[in-house]
This record gives sequence, C-alpha cells and structure tokens, in this order.
Amino acid sequence: MAKTDSLFPILNDKTISPLAHRAAEAQLDSAGCLTEYRPLESRSILSKVNSKRGAPFSHGINPYRGCEFACRYCYARYTHEFLEMRDPQEFERKIYFKENAAWLLEQELRRLKPGTQIAMGTATDPYQPLERKQKITRSLLEVFAKFSGFTLGIVTKSTLIARDVDLLQAIAERNKLTVHHTVTTLNVRLARILEPRAPRPDLRIATLAKVRAAGVRAGVLCSPLMPGITDSRSSIAAVAKAAAGAGANFFAAGSLFLKPCSLPTFFAFVREHFPEQLPAYEKRYAKSAFTSAEYQKRMADLVESVCREYKLGKRFSDQWKEETRPKGVERVEIQPWLPFAATGS
Repeated sequence: MAKTDSLFPILNDKTISPLAHRAAEAQLDSAGCLTEYRPLESRSILSKVNSKRGAPFSHGINPYRGCEFACRYCYARYTHEFLEMRDPQEFERKIYFKENAAWLLEQELRRLKPGTQIAMGTATDPYQPLERKQKITRSLLEVFAKFSGFTLGIVTKSTLIARDVDLLQAIAERNKLTVHHTVTTLNVRLARILEPRAPRPDLRIATLAKVRAAGVRAGVLCSPLMPGITDSRSSIAAVAKAAAGAGANFFAAGSLFLKPCSLPTFFAFVREHFPEQLPAYEKRYAKSAFTSAEYQKRMADLVESVCREYKLGKRFSDQWKEETRPKGVERVEIQPWLPFAATGS
C-alpha cells in the first residue's frame, strides 16, 4: 500500500486546529467545473457573535463554509484560513456543508432564551447552489418552525429562498422573522463581474416580491456601497425604487469594508474594471478596513433621503404587527414592470 502521509502533511501537524484536520479528512462529495463539495463534521451550528461593530444579533448560523457566489468584496474569505487555506479562491471553490445541522440546531435552540436574536447567512449565503441538493438550510427552517419567540434574520442573494416560503410563513407565525435580499446594483453587467455566480439583480427583486406576497417581512440590503462604483444617488435610488415596487418593508445600505483577506481580491477587481479608481482605493484603505466617519455619515444621509423618497422603512423596526400579517396575508401590490416571468438563478 502506498504511503499517503506525505500527501496530506496537514494531518501530521499537531499545531493545526481540529477544524482544519476535519476539513482535510473530509471526503469529496461531488464537484462542479471548478468547485469541490465536501461534508464537514460539526459540533455546533450556532455560533456566538462577538462584534465590536455592535451587531444587532447575538448568534449566527452558516450552514455552509465557503460560498460559490464569489463576490469580489466578500469579507468572509478569512473563514477558510481556519482550515489552513490561504488562497482566496479556495473560499469560492472548496465548499463545505455541515453535517447533522438540523439535529444540532434543535438541541441548541432548546438552551436559548426566547427573544434571542439569530442571523442566518452572516458569512456565507445559506441559499448558494449547493443548497438545491443538500437542503440543509431548509432543514434548519423546519426546526425553527417548531419553536416560538425567537428573532431570526436571513440574508441571501439567491432566488432559491422562494422555495421555502411555506416554512417562512410558519416561522413568522410564532417568531419575528426578517428576510434580507442583498441587491448591490441593478446594473446587470456590473453585477455579473462583481458577483460572478450570484443570480441577476432583477431575479432577486422578483424573489423579494414573492416573499412579500406571502406576507413575510422582507427588504433590501444595498450593500456594500463602493466609492465611485455603486455609491451615487442614481445607483442607490434605482435599487430603492425596485425594492419599493416589490413591496419591500425596508431598505438599508452600508459602505464597503475590506478585511486583509478580501482586499487583494477586491483590488484586483478594481484594477481590471475600474483602473482609474485604484489610487483612490489604495489611499482610502491604506490604514483601515473601514471608510472614514465622514464618508459613512454622507452615505447614511443619502440612503435616508432615498428611503423617504420611496417611502421605505427601516431595517430594524418594532412595527411587526403593522408590517406583516402572517395569519391573514394581505395582497401586496407590485409595480407592473417587475419581471415575474424571469426565473432561475
């Protein structure tokens, strides 16, 4: 028998984390053109969130590790570093799905107090392509539908969430549920190079309309706002107008921040497609991953103005009874231009 230890030196390195060992040992489940899918043994599905930025939730859920959508600005590429993977492209080409996720969630929810705020999709999209086969996110929603009193937020760019409208309605009857559809731009060409394998923006808006028509509280995150690329009033207003036409409860946006793990990938994108902007980006992010307080204030004022123009509410609101009617769904009026005929992802 051939000696295989030398092929996987990570398995012999005692300084490597147990998580990295489990990832290295995972058997290949299937593969796409450039993407590998592997199961990942998990001991917990709920992670405690410790954020210096004042995150509005205390726990996070990510059914998958890595994300096939390959968004150039993604801040979560660092999560693959825990698996001892340093190449940024591995985050989008080596996808892990967490085993026994539903069973783990049911045990962990029983230990949480009612009112606990939980976010799903904080690092990777819970409805990325692999979900069509694995259905891990759907299994987690089935668990949530058994419980009462939690506050759950879901963030996605995918059209696949429309598949689970029945569970979203069931969860909303006994919990506070908000669905966040990320739509960075309505410019299809820009979206294709910025978020290469994510659904087109018009399909995301059509999916938002379907979720709202089911009586589920949902809105749009127009994030990140990228200086000189997507931060103009016309760009933001176009997304807001589409959100309003789809019946969105709210509209929100935040400026781009670049962790060290995501900066090279994003700068390569700017260098290729917006070379005239590169010097400004290098200067802006030379000392900090965040934009200046002045820029953030300017963007916040602009977004608030756009929200007033299109009568869109706030992302976090206590107006649950007014905004959603999960037990007696009221028809949502949709603007006629919305492309309902568009399907797929």
